[in-house]
Amino acid sequence: MAKKTVALTGSSGTMGFQGFLELYKKKDQYNIVLLNRDSEKNRKKFEPYMNDPSIKFVWGDLTKYEDVLEMVNGADYVLHVGGMVSPAADYYPVKTQKTNVAAAQNIVKAIKAQPDPDAVHVVYIGTVAETGDRNAPIHWARTGDPLKVSVYDHYAISKIKAEAVFAESGLKHWVSLRQSGILYPAILKNLEPIMYHVPINGVLEWATVEDSGRLLANVCGDDIPEEFWRRFYNIGSGEEYRITNFEFEELLLGTLGLGSPKKLFDPHWFTTRNFHGQWYYDGDVLEKYCHFRANIPVKQYFKSMMNKVESFYKLAFLAKPFAPILKKLWMQKIAETPEYGTLWWAKNNVDVRMKAYYGSMEEYNALPRTWDKFDIIIPSKKKTASDVLLLDHGYDETKPFDSLTLEDLQKAAEFRGGKCLATEIVDMYTPVKWVSARGNEFEMSPNLVLRGGHWCPEELPWPWDYDTEARINPFFAQVWDRKDENNVYGPEIFDNFKEKVTQ
Repeated sequence: MAKKTVALTGSSGTMGFQGFLELYKKKDQYNIVLLNRDSEKNRKKFEPYMNDPSIKFVWGDLTKYEDVLEMVNGADYVLHVGGMVSPAADYYPVKTQKTNVAAAQNIVKAIKAQPDPDAVHVVYIGTVAETGDRNAPIHWARTGDPLKVSVYDHYAISKIKAEAVFAESGLKHWVSLRQSGILYPAILKNLEPIMYHVPINGVLEWATVEDSGRLLANVCGDDIPEEFWRRFYNIGSGEEYRITNFEFEELLLGTLGLGSPKKLFDPHWFTTRNFHGQWYYDGDVLEKYCHFRANIPVKQYFKSMMNKVESFYKLAFLAKPFAPILKKLWMQKIAETPEYGTLWWAKNNVDVRMKAYYGSMEEYNALPRTWDKFDIIIPSKKKTASDVLLLDHGYDETKPFDSLTLEDLQKAAEFRGGKCLATEIVDMYTPVKWVSARGNEFEMSPNLVLRGGHWCPEELPWPWDYDTEARINPFFAQVWDRKDENNVYGPEIFDNFKEKVTQ
């Protein structure tokens, strides 16, 4: 059989490089094309593979169409992993938008320039950050849930826009795989202010770097059925990797031999909202198609990561007796980092940050300062009806998706505070007209609205006016819990919203 050609972006990054290694194991089946930025670091990383005839190197830029076209020409699969990510994305939001969206546009344009665009399969790697934080009791998530970008997360905005580029491209074989947090050895060394931006009672279903790499290789297999394409999936390593952020800190510090997080941090150093994370109720769907999970127990996996870091970190346990000193001179200093540290925000009364990450300065001041007064919440990990609160998507999901009617779209639009203006449906992948609760008309495919959770692109992300959006959009209200003078907006008062929207 002829070898397939697989083009890969972002192969110098964490997930991309692991994907490259998995593809390289099968180089008897694949020719590999890599588009990477031309730098001394990248050339050194790929030096061992430079003379391998199964690999073609394109040294270029995702924002330059000619470079992207060179990569895509002749490809059977395009795995798009590359782009700007945090923390650089946080520092350069404009550049992030330009880079990540332009890359998607260039890839679609290059595929359409091929002799048979329908024969090319493109895999886009999205992000869990598109749907923001989902603390209990709404911590079980599915694709099709509302998009809710955390305040200041320009990276997630760019990923949503890029995802829409592929979904609305008209290509026959595209898929969006939303990546979660990746576990890889170097994560043991990541001690930066962002570590405190994570709610300690928040949840996340992690994906190991090895599982992520296998996914990229397996999605190119001959056993992937036609029904797999033109859909959205959540990437996670499964039940063992559904943990709370407190449990993550216990595993991380325990692996380093530093003991309990209670000895190194104070609870109020951590935010209470505005990050991202959820457990995937539908995470096993992707595994059913791609069979990428190794199913290694999470504690065993953390121990294996320790074997892959520098000796300095393996000796971290020697610092355990000095935990109080480390807490004061190291961990607290990280939380006091200018501009990005939570304690720095509080000390300098940075109102916009305190509102975004704590609700208000008053709510921050009310947080316990000691662990004995802080409630550590570990939600149920059972996927039984009594333990899971799934969000309503506003249409009958028991129907075959392609059999949905105009009436189904109208009900879904009403649930989002708007209307479907279409008079007929070509199919679920052809854009139709909608109008939002704010009166903005737009065109979008039913697939992107219902399966992707997208809505009016002009209002992304409203611009973080989520209090108002929750009042006029019952669908979105399910993931928002802020207060005004009369109401709490969240799933508990969902039934009241239809009356509010019509007033």
